[in-house]
Amino acid sequence: MKILKLSLLAAAATLSIVGAARAEDAPAAVKPLTIVFNVGAATDYEFRGVSQTDNRGEIFGGADATIEGIGYAGVWLSNVDFLNGTRMEYDLYAGVKPVVGPVTVDLGVIRYGYTNQPPGPKETYTEWKIAPSMPIGPATVGLAYFYSDNFFGQTGPANYYEINAAMPIAKTSFSISGAVGHQQVVGPLDYNTWNLGVGYALNSHLGFDLRYWDTDEHSFGSIYKSKVVLGMKATFP
Repeated sequence: MKILKLSLLAAAATLSIVGAARAEDAPAAVKPLTIVFNVGAATDYEFRGVSQTDNRGEIFGGADATIEGIGYAGVWLSNVDFLNGTRMEYDLYAGVKPVVGPVTVDLGVIRYGYTNQPPGPKETYTEWKIAPSMPIGPATVGLAYFYSDNFFGQTGPANYYEINAAMPIAKTSFSISGAVGHQQVVGPLDYNTWNLGVGYALNSHLGFDLRYWDTDEHSFGSIYKSKVVLGMKATFP
């Protein structure tokens, strides 16, 4: 799951359904099932500070299912442009979120798939995630670690480390959030990245995000350079 989805968390909403039975009538062993669909668009598709659409626009959509107290799973699709014929990304992900005191730990796995891959090293890869977070006053702060044994383009083992935080602005529909991360890949591909943005929830189903992205490796090409991205995300049952 890519960073744009994570940066729009403050604008997302959830709706609960319980299948054939109402939640209050369900047996204790049955957990309410939450299913949320989402669609959105952005002026660029940023993943850890790197454009996945060659600095052009993005349209995306997906669905998330959560069983309360157990875990979650979902699917997400977006256009991409790697200038080699690959045009679409599809992500499959699942995980659990145990709570230890004030800390919620997100333990998950993400499979990044791509259509129309060119001959050569495979673009598809898998990452494992551990991401603890906790509230501090009105804010939520977190850490994240992602590991892949064979990263995008079969470049070998890769690690991504991140510190992030988000906070609503009191008595408004605005929130602020940001992150600092380090992508570590075999070979001379390591770089640092950071982002800072403002989210606005128009209502419980529609939100906007205006975010500044950058890396410390502009020499890698224009897709690594600083930019401001405007995104919109809508959720519905």
